[in-house]
Amino acid sequence: MTYIQAAILGIVQGLAEFLPISSSGHLALLQYFFGVEADSVLLFTVMMHVGTLVSVFIIYRKDIAALLVELGLTIKDLCTGKGLRINSSPTRRMGFMIIVATIPTAIIGLLFEDFFESLYASIVSIAIGLIFTGIILFVAERMGRNDKGPMEMKWRHAIFIGCMQGIAIAPGVSRSGSTLFGGLMAGLKREFAVEFAFLISIPSILGSVILEAPDAFAGGADASMIGPITVGVILAAISGIVAIKAMIRVVSNKRLVGFTVYVWLVAAAVLAYSLLAA
Repeated sequence: MTYIQAAILGIVQGLAEFLPISSSGHLALLQYFFGVEADSVLLFTVMMHVGTLVSVFIIYRKDIAALLVELGLTIKDLCTGKGLRINSSPTRRMGFMIIVATIPTAIIGLLFEDFFESLYASIVSIAIGLIFTGIILFVAERMGRNDKGPMEMKWRHAIFIGCMQGIAIAPGVSRSGSTLFGGLMAGLKREFAVEFAFLISIPSILGSVILEAPDAFAGGADASMIGPITVGVILAAISGIVAIKAMIRVVSNKRLVGFTVYVWLVAAAVLAYSLLAA
């Protein structure tokens, strides 16, 4: 892999991970057209996920710190016999909602891992995923009343959002778009829906890194890849920060339609290419 390819993939990973356009779909398409075998760059892919995690931690560092403090207080309450006290504060309730949302995502990922991996064998399946992403973004843009905060959010809302995140394991289906759709369908405030979507990405991305790391490091690290990986990680983190900030503004201002048009155009281009190449 060249430095230019690493830079392009890093930037795309950071942008597409948080903008509702599917990072998995875009990276798979770029690797296809670059002629790069997915297995040969598994370590690179894993490290790109680390880069995007850095983005979330930087933007939401105060929220994450508050969640960690509440975790400590929850443990203290349990040890002193007070119980979980889930509704003692919005931060604590949100923390439990994040845990609940992560469970269906993990179950879907583990049960359908082989199925999702098989979808990467065809660029047509990626196009179908992009079309699905466009549809849910189109619907999400037209959601009406959104007034729920952490204290009004129900367990069923968290489960639904977690299921949507699980579906987004499929190539071409945007994780941020799916979780945002789930949040808006649940009636969450737009700003909170975005925050929740990005915060639940932490256990999801971290879990992906943990599961893929053994295979990625099994063959050892190629010294020639250290430079491209470093460039890719840095650019993924920087572009991820830009994407998160942009997404917050876009959702608040109800301007998702541009992403709908974009993913449908990409899907149309991919389908046209597959027909011509057949």
